Amino acid sequence: MSYEIVIGLEVHAQLRTESKLFSTSGTAFGASANAQTDVVCLGMPGVLPVLNKEAVRLAVKAGIALECEVHQASQFSRKHYFYPDLAKGYQITQFDRPYATWGKLDIEVGGSKKTVGITRIHMEEDAGKSVHDDLVAGGRSYIDYNRAGVPLIEIVSEPDMRSADEAVAYLKKLHQILRYIEVCDGNMEQGSFRCDANVSLRPVGQKELGTRTELKNINSFRFVQQAIEYEVSRQASVLDSGGRIIQETRLWDTKTNTTRSMRSKEEAHDYRYFPEPDLPDLILEDGYIEALKEALPELPAARLSRYESEYGLGNKEAKVLTEDIHVAVFFEKALARHNNAKLVANWTINEVLREAKGDEVNQLAFGPQALGELVELIDNQTISGKIAKEVFQAMLETGTAPGEYVEQKGLKQVTDTSAIEAIVDGILARSEAQVAQYKDGNMKVLGFFVGQVMKESRGKANPKIVNEILKEKLK
Repeated sequence: MSYEIVIGLEVHAQLRTESKLFSTSGTAFGASANAQTDVVCLGMPGVLPVLNKEAVRLAVKAGIALECEVHQASQFSRKHYFYPDLAKGYQITQFDRPYATWGKLDIEVGGSKKTVGITRIHMEEDAGKSVHDDLVAGGRSYIDYNRAGVPLIEIVSEPDMRSADEAVAYLKKLHQILRYIEVCDGNMEQGSFRCDANVSLRPVGQKELGTRTELKNINSFRFVQQAIEYEVSRQASVLDSGGRIIQETRLWDTKTNTTRSMRSKEEAHDYRYFPEPDLPDLILEDGYIEALKEALPELPAARLSRYESEYGLGNKEAKVLTEDIHVAVFFEKALARHNNAKLVANWTINEVLREAKGDEVNQLAFGPQALGELVELIDNQTISGKIAKEVFQAMLETGTAPGEYVEQKGLKQVTDTSAIEAIVDGILARSEAQVAQYKDGNMKVLGFFVGQVMKESRGKANPKIVNEILKEKLK
């Protein structure tokens, strides 16, 4: 039987705050176990949660960027929680009144564009982490509450995706936007951006959705792809053999490249939600939402389109430059120093990104203005492309200013035709065989002569003038 794949994703993104959603404990990754806890996130009697203002600001930015309706009033609820990694026994989350609903995200797969609906975004606190140590006698388990209370937004999509490729494209686009607007650092290895994938199959043409399984807490684009593809194959096999799919939560096992059952999937009523009595409704003024909307940076799609129209860059170049906000800003600052978009783009893509990716560009020994200065030296023919590579290496190693380095090393390009002519004459005089080959019609030999001139001039001769003189003298 032929099946249609139906995928919806729930993404948990950690908000970039220094403290937790309802307390002042820190959120830094890598702290010693239970070093970032307090009476609120440990659920001590008599304590009250206080909503983190910065978390709200970041969450609203995400809602605006994902084209959601951001509601003036929303509400927190208690979701009763049956596991030991939240000490108070419930999670504070938004349930039936989230702060943002009905957004969308455009994706592109294999040249085809598609819009994926976003059902809702809500704020919630994260749980802690269970640590199972098999090496300890008796097989003990421990709980690290450092993550308990860390602020998250959960972004729930519509079941609009029809393949693992579409799911990964959606995730990558979402990841890019959240990093662009500095809402989430997107570090998947540290759990800052992770996803649950709901996967089901239904016979082609059937409107009713099939029974879904949830693939829990996947923190890599590659694993999402693999887990969905495996689950689709597993479900098809079960259905083809006359079996039925059980609604359950499954884990992706990276050792066996299979999914395995974790627990039966709970329904909302299993969590016994009720409004959080210790927090008032969250009220957002219109002016507050509008101010955040106005302050939102240019998003990746708009920036890409502008690079194509304003700077005349190709789609492939524009995509590379706009993939990461830090790279895009680096490029634009270099361009502000010297306005040759094509040349600055080439040097950013081919030289800068070979040395640093993403926000690493901010750690280079030189800044974007220095790159702009280097490109200007090439563009006004002060130095040749070959010398520029040497200057770039010096910038990388010492952060030296390009113009200063060129002056110190005497690397200015030789444009004096008489000086170049003298070098050419000497080379032709001692290259009788190659001259004969050229005159017999072997035009490739011209490259040999150019190479010799550049070598003798230590790369400083202007290649254009060299070519002109050679061709004239070889007539």
